[in-house]
Amino acid sequence: MKSKAFDNTSSKLLYKRSCPLSGKDAPAVDYKNIHVLKKYMTEKGKILPSRVTQVSTKKQKELTLAIKRARFLALLPYVSN
Repeated sequence: MKSKAFDNTSSKLLYKRSCPLSGKDAPAVDYKNIHVLKKYMTEKGKILPSRVTQVSTKKQKELTLAIKRARFLALLPYVSN
C-alpha cells in the first residue's frame, strides 16, 4: 500500500485581492483610453487573462470589449511584430 505524499496546496492561505479597475480612483475602461488598455495586453498584442491581472469578471468583459473596439478603429494593433 502506497502512502500519499503531503500536499502543500491545501495549506496555502487564500486572500481576496481587489480589482485594479474598480473603486473610486480607478481609471475608466474605454476604447479611447489606450494607455490603460496597453497595460492589459502582452507585447504581442494578446489580451491578458483575469487570473494574471486580478481584474474582476465584469471589468474583464468591459476591458475585452474596449480592446476589441480599439483594434477595430486601428488605435491598437491586432498583432505586434
